[in-house]
Amino acid sequence: MASPAPYFVVLVVMVVCALNSIHSVEEGHVGVYWRGGALVKRISHPGWHLKVPFLDQFENVQTTLQTDKVTDIPCGTSGGVMIKIDRVEVVNRLKEDHVYMTIKNYTVYYDKIWIFDKIHHEINQFCSKHTLQEVYIDLFHTVDDRLQAALQESCNMWAPGIEIVAIRITKPRIPDSILKNYEQMEAEKTKLLVAQQTQKVVEKEAETEKMKATIEAEKSAAVSKIKMEQSTMEKESQVRIKKLEDDAYLANEKARADATYYSAAKAAEINKLLLTPEYLHLQAVQSISNNTKIYFGTSVQSMFLDFLDVHLKGKVSKP
Repeated sequence: MASPAPYFVVLVVMVVCALNSIHSVEEGHVGVYWRGGALVKRISHPGWHLKVPFLDQFENVQTTLQTDKVTDIPCGTSGGVMIKIDRVEVVNRLKEDHVYMTIKNYTVYYDKIWIFDKIHHEINQFCSKHTLQEVYIDLFHTVDDRLQAALQESCNMWAPGIEIVAIRITKPRIPDSILKNYEQMEAEKTKLLVAQQTQKVVEKEAETEKMKATIEAEKSAAVSKIKMEQSTMEKESQVRIKKLEDDAYLANEKARADATYYSAAKAAEINKLLLTPEYLHLQAVQSISNNTKIYFGTSVQSMFLDFLDVHLKGKVSKP
């Protein structure tokens, strides 16, 4: 009977080969392969895949956003002061269509060359060209943008598949003696800001009071003007009313005088028409008839007639 050992060995070899050939690619990564140490132009996507056992080597390469943290970066300023930056975080991404050439040129540790080492270089370049005041205070807010621009420029030239998304940098650590000076300076600056703000508040309050006084004065002036205009209008109304009354009185008196004149004129015309010899004779007769005295004698009639003639002639001859 044949020994089962050879079959067992074959079975073990098959299991080992199967386990070595089956592998998985993680989500957010692609798989790259080496055969005999040479990079193969084969890129696999997330999921289960097969490779040649013991001949092919496999590696997961991330193609989603990742953050590389560069720590403890020493640098010296132009004045010779040594400072240290605790951490710089670089958010970057390797584009999938550039994975093969990037890995071929810089291996899977491409970020060491173009991110870790480049960060050290750029920060030292920046510090060596600026003073401590500029690095720590004046230009610190521009450091992240400067680093991002410098890294992206180098990557575009030598490794175009690397995209620098953002950079975050911590405040540099400076010597304690210098730090105390900066803290004291900041305290004085804070006092100055408080004093300036207090001055602004006082100025605003004074300006507000001035505006209130101006508004009250303008209000009083406007009220006075309105009252003056009202008084002027009342006086003018009184003058107009008085003039109307005078004109009405004058017109009334004129009408009355005209009426009196008209009546007198008409009466004169009527009298002129009435003063005829016949009317005067009638009036004389009526006057005589009203006389209660009676005279007797032979010459009474002639005397009375003579009297009438003389009297009537005198009346008629008058203008």
